[in-house]
Amino acid sequence: MASILRSPQALQLTLALIKPDAVAHPLILEAVHQQILSNKFLIIRMRELLWRKEDCQRFYREHEDSVVSASREIATFFPDFSEQRWYEEEEPQLRCGAVCYSPEGGIHYVAGTGGLGPA
Repeated sequence: MASILRSPQALQLTLALIKPDAVAHPLILEAVHQQILSNKFLIIRMRELLWRKEDCQRFYREHEDSVVSASREIATFFPDFSEQRWYEEEEPQLRCGAVCYSPEGGIHYVAGTGGLGPA
């Protein structure tokens, strides 16, 4: 089922990390997922990964609360994701067009694209 999202403001990218203790419990993970959806966030990419303790420590040590930091962090988790391409091509369609949610993939996508996302 498609819904139309009409927003006069550009969408912003947000990186959400769900900690291992939540992921370990399917009911908690589903509750977190539903909370994200009920607050009308669009999930445009999803990835599960297992990090070593050293990876986590390095990530949090480098973390700063800034747009530059957010861009770097998104690139860490989604190396094939082009932020510039997203803002130029996907964001306007998601903001002003018909949007669908794929429960199987766990992401939102522009209606008519089949939920495949960008190549």
